[in-house]
Amino acid sequence: MGDLPDIRATDADRERTAGVLRTSSANGQLTVEELDQRVEAAFAATTRGELERLVEDLGETRDRPDDVPVRTGDDGTRWVVSIMGGSDRKGHWRVGRSCTIVNVMGGSDIHLNDAEFADNVVEMRVFSLMGGCDVWIPEGLDVEISEFALMGGNDLKIGTARPGDGGPLLKLRLISIMGGTTVRRGRKKSRAERKLERERRRHLGH
Repeated sequence: MGDLPDIRATDADRERTAGVLRTSSANGQLTVEELDQRVEAAFAATTRGELERLVEDLGETRDRPDDVPVRTGDDGTRWVVSIMGGSDRKGHWRVGRSCTIVNVMGGSDIHLNDAEFADNVVEMRVFSLMGGCDVWIPEGLDVEISEFALMGGNDLKIGTARPGDGGPLLKLRLISIMGGTTVRRGRKKSRAERKLERERRRHLGH
């Protein structure tokens, strides 16, 4: 680990560290004030050594990827409908075994980082007609995606997960007509975090 201060940090390194800090705060290891301070320092960091020091007192939490807790049962959200309007699902919420997201001339933000699954395999269908949807999934969640787009498009930024580890699986079905769905790993950044990133990039550009 002695060579970490000499290695330049990437945006992905900063985001991973911020994710560990948020998980540690949710677990009670960090206060809200400590979380804000450390996340700000993470996005301002220029080396991996700086990032490592922000999480070195958090134990094994820093090595554990985000996942989705599973509590089997028949309850949970089955429909999220946005017609000429918008819907958000964020924070702690329960996703049913089968969940359908409908966007008609409207849009929705679906955040799964703090959600709970009703089964080890959950199917989520996203239908967008002249509308759109943003889906945010945890870093470690296994995802299978099938998609169809007509006069529209879907943007998939999911990278790779941990295949075959026995964790939960999200089967995501996307149908977009004159609209689209964006799927990303990680958490949606706050305005403060986006501002810090822009300031850091301007600083590096000089």
